[in-house]
Amino acid sequence: MPGSTSDPLRRSVRFGDLEIAYDDRVLAPRPWTTAQSRWMAEVLHRLPQGPILELCSGAGHIGLLAAAYTGRDIVLVDASTAACELAEDNVAANPVSGSVEVRPARIDEAVAPHERFVGILADPPWVPSDRTPVFPDDPLSAIDGGPDGLDLARVCVDVIDHHLASPGAAILQLGSLEQAQSVVDELASRGSDLEWVDTRTFGDRGVLLHLARSRPAQDAG
Repeated sequence: MPGSTSDPLRRSVRFGDLEIAYDDRVLAPRPWTTAQSRWMAEVLHRLPQGPILELCSGAGHIGLLAAAYTGRDIVLVDASTAACELAEDNVAANPVSGSVEVRPARIDEAVAPHERFVGILADPPWVPSDRTPVFPDDPLSAIDGGPDGLDLARVCVDVIDHHLASPGAAILQLGSLEQAQSVVDELASRGSDLEWVDTRTFGDRGVLLHLARSRPAQDAG
């Protein structure tokens, strides 16, 4: 029951204008990832009205901040029940003008075939499996991306390819420029109409990849 000694210790951190709760079952919010929320908001400013989707949402902070910036409805998806419980609490503690739905489900099963989203955020684990011991304080399920770090990122890209509206934009978080190039090359090899728009790097912290369908004529990225 809440407050028992077996409950994980909750912490909170300021994330943009939000106060985000998290615990050891999820990845602690990284301040640099506010850039993903801001970039999504910049891109959506030039796109038609419509909802946002966040894949691998964890405690919900990145998607919720994007929703706060834009006023758009958002769906947060994560396979972890613990992550979704935290996301629900963070939604309640940080009201936004649009609606927020939290879906506890596998990312490739959470979205109905007919659903389309103008903006999609994706925050998959991207650490190659053999490097996860370098991050002993992070939950393995939140960082282990398989042999090349792209196992779940590829699933995210499949969901983006099927559910991104036209026009629409996606911002995918990865770990390196090499991973970003792999994603772009794989999209090209299968003839996807998703376009690479830009990549932003944040030192050794991560990389953001902007993909679009029928991209706007002018883009700040």
